[in-house]
Amino acid sequence: MTSLAQPSSSAVDVTVLHVPVSDPRVRPLLRELGHEYSTRYGKDAHAEISRYPDEEFTEPYGGLLLLLLERGEPVAGGAFRRYDATTAELKRIWTHSAHRRRGLARRVIAELEREAGARGYRRIYLTTGPRQPEARGLYLATGYTPLFDTEADPETVGPLPFEKHLNVQSRT
Repeated sequence: MTSLAQPSSSAVDVTVLHVPVSDPRVRPLLRELGHEYSTRYGKDAHAEISRYPDEEFTEPYGGLLLLLLERGEPVAGGAFRRYDATTAELKRIWTHSAHRRRGLARRVIAELEREAGARGYRRIYLTTGPRQPEARGLYLATGYTPLFDTEADPETVGPLPFEKHLNVQSRT
Protein backbone atom coordinates (compact mmCIF):
# COMPACT_ATOMS: atom_id res chain seq x y z
CA MET A 1 0.00 0.00 0.00
CA THR A 2 1.23 3.51 -0.68
CA SER A 3 1.21 6.49 1.62
CA LEU A 4 -2.05 7.81 3.03
CA ALA A 5 -0.91 11.40 2.66
CA GLN A 6 1.46 13.37 0.52
CA PRO A 7 4.96 13.63 1.96
CA SER A 8 5.91 16.94 3.48
CA SER A 9 9.39 18.14 4.30
CA SER A 10 10.56 20.98 6.49
CA ALA A 11 14.09 19.82 7.35
CA VAL A 12 16.90 18.97 4.99
CA ASP A 13 16.52 15.39 3.79
CA VAL A 14 13.78 14.55 6.31
CA THR A 15 10.36 13.73 4.92
CA VAL A 16 7.21 13.10 6.96
CA LEU A 17 5.08 10.31 5.57
CA HIS A 18 1.74 8.94 6.81
CA VAL A 19 1.69 5.17 6.37
CA PRO A 20 -0.35 2.14 7.39
CA VAL A 21 1.19 -0.29 9.88
CA SER A 22 1.44 -2.81 7.00
CA ASP A 23 3.90 -0.60 5.08
CA PRO A 24 7.29 -2.42 4.96
CA ARG A 25 9.04 0.78 6.07
CA VAL A 26 7.34 0.38 9.48
CA ARG A 27 9.16 -2.91 10.17
CA PRO A 28 12.31 -1.29 11.66
CA LEU A 29 10.11 0.69 14.07
CA LEU A 30 8.25 -2.41 15.25
CA ARG A 31 11.40 -4.54 15.40
CA GLU A 32 13.42 -2.02 17.41
CA LEU A 33 10.56 -1.16 19.76
CA GLY A 34 9.98 -4.87 20.39
CA HIS A 35 13.66 -5.32 21.18
CA GLU A 36 13.71 -2.25 23.49
CA TYR A 37 10.63 -3.39 25.40
CA SER A 38 11.90 -6.95 25.76
CA THR A 39 15.35 -5.79 26.88
CA ARG A 40 13.93 -3.47 29.53
CA TYR A 41 10.87 -5.42 30.68
CA GLY A 42 11.36 -9.07 29.69
CA LYS A 43 10.07 -11.24 26.88
CA ASP A 44 6.38 -10.66 27.66
CA ALA A 45 6.78 -6.94 26.97
CA HIS A 46 7.04 -7.63 23.24
CA ALA A 47 3.25 -8.08 23.30
CA GLU A 48 2.90 -4.30 23.83
CA ILE A 49 3.50 -3.88 20.08
CA SER A 50 0.44 -5.97 19.23
CA ARG A 51 -1.80 -4.74 22.05
CA TYR A 52 -3.88 -2.54 19.73
CA PRO A 53 -5.26 -3.56 16.33
CA ASP A 54 -3.43 -1.92 13.42
CA GLU A 55 -6.60 -0.20 12.22
CA GLU A 56 -6.64 1.95 15.38
CA PHE A 57 -3.72 3.83 13.83
CA THR A 58 -5.66 4.74 10.67
CA GLU A 59 -7.68 7.83 9.86
CA PRO A 60 -11.10 6.10 9.79
CA TYR A 61 -10.54 5.05 13.42
CA GLY A 62 -9.19 8.45 14.50
CA GLY A 63 -5.53 7.47 14.40
CA LEU A 64 -2.33 7.98 12.46
CA LEU A 65 1.08 6.39 12.05
CA LEU A 66 3.87 8.48 10.61
CA LEU A 67 7.50 7.98 9.71
CA LEU A 68 10.35 10.39 9.26
CA LEU A 69 12.39 9.33 6.26
CA GLU A 70 15.92 10.42 5.49
CA ARG A 71 17.11 9.59 1.99
CA GLY A 72 14.13 7.23 1.77
CA GLU A 73 15.01 5.27 4.93
CA PRO A 74 12.94 5.37 8.16
CA VAL A 75 14.84 7.16 10.93
CA ALA A 76 12.00 7.91 13.38
CA GLY A 77 8.28 7.49 13.76
CA GLY A 78 5.29 7.39 16.01
CA ALA A 79 1.56 7.05 16.12
CA PHE A 80 -1.59 8.07 17.87
CA ARG A 81 -4.91 6.38 18.39
CA ARG A 82 -8.27 7.67 19.54
CA TYR A 83 -8.36 7.56 23.34
CA ASP A 84 -11.73 9.29 23.60
CA ALA A 85 -13.69 11.88 21.61
CA THR A 86 -11.31 14.74 22.49
CA THR A 87 -8.09 12.88 23.32
CA ALA A 88 -5.44 11.22 21.16
CA GLU A 89 -3.10 8.71 22.78
CA LEU A 90 0.50 8.69 21.57
CA LYS A 91 2.01 5.26 20.97
CA ARG A 92 5.08 3.73 19.34
CA ILE A 93 7.38 6.75 19.54
CA TRP A 94 10.66 5.58 18.04
CA THR A 95 14.01 6.80 16.79
CA HIS A 96 16.24 4.39 14.89
CA SER A 97 19.16 3.31 17.08
CA ALA A 98 21.66 4.71 14.55
CA HIS A 99 19.97 8.14 14.50
CA ARG A 100 19.46 9.07 18.16
CA ARG A 101 20.47 12.39 19.78
CA ARG A 102 19.47 14.39 16.67
CA GLY A 103 16.13 15.79 17.86
CA LEU A 104 14.12 13.40 15.69
CA ALA A 105 11.87 12.28 18.56
CA ARG A 106 10.96 15.90 19.25
CA ARG A 107 10.09 16.26 15.56
CA VAL A 108 7.89 13.16 15.71
CA ILE A 109 6.08 14.51 18.78
CA ALA A 110 5.54 17.90 17.11
CA GLU A 111 4.18 16.29 13.94
CA LEU A 112 1.83 14.03 15.91
CA GLU A 113 0.57 16.96 17.97
CA ARG A 114 -0.01 19.01 14.82
CA GLU A 115 -1.92 16.18 13.15
CA ALA A 116 -3.97 15.44 16.27
CA GLY A 117 -4.92 19.10 16.58
CA ALA A 118 -5.86 19.25 12.90
CA ARG A 119 -8.21 16.33 13.51
CA GLY A 120 -9.95 18.10 16.36
CA TYR A 121 -8.30 16.48 19.33
CA ARG A 122 -7.83 18.90 22.22
CA ARG A 123 -5.69 16.73 24.47
CA ILE A 124 -2.86 14.23 24.14
CA TYR A 125 -2.44 11.40 26.60
CA LEU A 126 0.40 8.89 26.77
CA THR A 127 2.19 6.50 29.05
CA THR A 128 5.78 5.36 29.10
CA GLY A 129 7.41 2.61 31.06
CA PRO A 130 9.20 3.22 34.35
CA ARG A 131 12.47 1.92 32.85
CA GLN A 132 12.55 4.48 30.04
CA PRO A 133 14.11 7.60 31.57
CA GLU A 134 14.92 9.05 28.15
CA ALA A 135 11.23 8.91 27.17
CA ARG A 136 10.22 10.48 30.48
CA GLY A 137 12.74 13.27 29.83
CA LEU A 138 11.48 13.77 26.27
CA TYR A 139 7.88 14.22 27.40
CA LEU A 140 8.82 16.61 30.18
CA ALA A 141 11.03 18.60 27.79
CA THR A 142 8.23 18.87 25.21
CA GLY A 143 5.69 20.32 27.64
CA TYR A 144 3.82 17.27 28.86
CA THR A 145 2.38 17.31 32.37
CA PRO A 146 3.16 14.23 34.45
CA LEU A 147 0.04 12.65 35.97
CA PHE A 148 2.11 10.90 38.65
CA ASP A 149 4.36 11.81 41.54
CA THR A 150 7.68 12.66 39.89
CA GLU A 151 9.47 12.21 43.22
CA ALA A 152 8.34 8.59 43.56
CA ASP A 153 10.48 5.67 42.41
CA PRO A 154 9.19 5.05 38.86
CA GLU A 155 9.17 1.30 39.52
CA THR A 156 6.50 1.87 42.20
CA VAL A 157 4.31 3.91 39.85
CA GLY A 158 4.08 1.47 36.92
CA PRO A 159 3.34 3.05 33.53
CA LEU A 160 4.03 6.78 33.78
CA PRO A 161 1.06 8.79 32.43
CA PHE A 162 1.40 12.25 30.86
CA GLU A 163 -0.98 14.71 29.23
CA LYS A 164 -0.80 17.85 27.16
CA HIS A 165 -3.62 20.16 26.18
CA LEU A 166 -3.45 21.34 22.59
CA ASN A 167 -4.18 24.83 21.40
CA VAL A 168 -6.66 23.83 18.71
CA GLN A 169 -7.92 26.42 16.27
CA SER A 170 -11.64 26.18 15.60
CA ARG A 171 -12.56 25.14 12.08
CA THR A 172 -15.06 27.44 10.38
